[in-house]
Amino acid sequence: MAQVETKNRATSSEESRKRVCARIEEERVEFVLLWFSDIEGHLKSFAVTPSEIEDALDDGMGFDGSSITGFNAIEESDMIAIPDPETFQLMPWKEGETKVARMICDIVTPDGKPYEGDPRYVLRRALERMSSLGFDTFNVGPELEYFLFRDDKGTETLDEGGYFAMTTLDAASGLRQETVRALETMGIPIEYVHHEVGPSQHEIDMRYADALSMADHTVTYRLIVKEIAKKAGFHATFMPKPLFGENGSGMHTHQSLFKDDRNAFFDGDDKWHLSDAGKAFIAGQLRHAREISAVFAQWVNSYKRLVPGYEAP
Repeated sequence: MAQVETKNRATSSEESRKRVCARIEEERVEFVLLWFSDIEGHLKSFAVTPSEIEDALDDGMGFDGSSITGFNAIEESDMIAIPDPETFQLMPWKEGETKVARMICDIVTPDGKPYEGDPRYVLRRALERMSSLGFDTFNVGPELEYFLFRDDKGTETLDEGGYFAMTTLDAASGLRQETVRALETMGIPIEYVHHEVGPSQHEIDMRYADALSMADHTVTYRLIVKEIAKKAGFHATFMPKPLFGENGSGMHTHQSLFKDDRNAFFDGDDKWHLSDAGKAFIAGQLRHAREISAVFAQWVNSYKRLVPGYEAP
């Protein structure tokens, strides 16, 4: 890790930082994982001990940005990860295991300026633009689908169940329940769970939340799903189209804008109950569909899913 000059780069409140330090001591946490995402959405992590947390919260922890996909070149590689105390959560653990917590970080340059390549900062900027247009909240509710395979060496499925299959055809109902318990332990509310259309395909739906919270929930969700599957000896994948001739996995995303605690997309007097803002929102997404696809369908495999006959797009 790079040495970090003390500059008090923290953007969080002193009260929230003290609260996290007290919680770490109270819970006897041995390690704190500091997470952030690269430009492709891959989760990155490093661990610090409780003795380093206060300094990390105040000044951040330095790292080599040139080794992170999409970050800086080696000539200007120094980057700082500043933990957001509002994201502190205990990782799911069992009696006798090392007690671990996590916080999600914002990435800044050594002079304390937000790094423009940090996906979390990109989202914050978009939310600031939303506020400048007079809206209060952008709520997001994604539906993440995934497959469970026998191992990571192939695509042997665990069952032949279909949509909403009952237990006799659903070999992983217990595993889904364990995953839900782990997610809720980490402060992620779950609405419902079920077997999806494809064999050994599953869906666990998080309750909608504001966009930044949901982004944090989603990177956590993907890790927890994979970790719980791995502990059971299986392999979970969010690959868009792992099985030829079967439905692929999508991430259908429900979206809504609120203003003064009211749904800005709703107009009771309109024929379709859509406000002008709602219509403009839909039109904007259609207008920029190609550009949006660069983010939502970023892999070659994504386009193997986007074919007629398999409920996509």
